[in-house]
Amino acid sequence: MVAGSTTCLAERVNPSKAELEDARGRTIPDVLGPRLDVVFVGINPGLWSGAVGHHFARPGNRFWKALHGSGFTDRLLAPNEDATLLERNLGLTNLVARTTARADELSADEIRRGALELEERLAPFRPAFVAVLGVGAYRTGFARPGAALGPQGDSLGESRLWVLPNPSGLNAHHQLDDLTERFRALREAVTR
Repeated sequence: MVAGSTTCLAERVNPSKAELEDARGRTIPDVLGPRLDVVFVGINPGLWSGAVGHHFARPGNRFWKALHGSGFTDRLLAPNEDATLLERNLGLTNLVARTTARADELSADEIRRGALELEERLAPFRPAFVAVLGVGAYRTGFARPGAALGPQGDSLGESRLWVLPNPSGLNAHHQLDDLTERFRALREAVTR
């Protein structure tokens, strides 16, 4: 696991309102290692994730359910097990490291800088696939305004690019069944 700023609430499930507010601007550790099958790239961590120090930790987030339902994991993992993804040849990072209450608190420039830094950050690890979670963030960060969900024609270094829906519970455009099917399509591409 790549080191980052951690929090003292790693084992807490329900941070208080004050703890959530104190998490604003924090970072959480990337989960990265060499030659991973997929690195999932969130837009940025939410306050809940910042408070507890784990990826996709807010209770309404569907990342862990989609990951399990699609067959990437053999059981439903809890956010505090995010580092165990390395055992499954999977990784996690974000376009923008700092935590916010909502992704719309990020500027387009910040997202574009994050996309540029992503290639540099992932280059030593050489994952087979990089899956960006959020088509809007992908369009902005990678200057691809017409991009759609699924495999992309571009690559990131030696990695194939794939775009998945944002798994946030705030994303009403994609229900869990659809999200799971889109994750499954990526898993099937990985195993080919």
